[in-house]
Amino acid sequence: MKLIIAYIQPHKLNDVKEELYKAEVYKMSVTNSLGCGQQKGYTESYRGVDIEVNLLKKTRIEIAVNDAFVQTTVDALIRGARSGEIGDGKIFIIPLEECVRIRSGEKGTDAIG
Repeated sequence: MKLIIAYIQPHKLNDVKEELYKAEVYKMSVTNSLGCGQQKGYTESYRGVDIEVNLLKKTRIEIAVNDAFVQTTVDALIRGARSGEIGDGKIFIIPLEECVRIRSGEKGTDAIG
């Protein structure tokens, strides 16, 4: 079992969801986040004062999958999020030690579905 965490551009969320659905990956958690990487932010002017904005809006997607779905999920995330520009995002794959479904008490790969 793995936990896949992806940071993507917010406007690419619908494209990513479509690609995940095509790959038969339906379960995910989505949150808004702020961060910076190679983009390093930008400067804008507000009422004549220059403001450095170095935390940019990103969307964080978390998906717990069984080992057989890891590459399929990663490929779908890349297809949906890639624009070829700096700031497309990152994908992290972390070993998932255990998963428990609260409703039924199922554990492991059965709980992920």
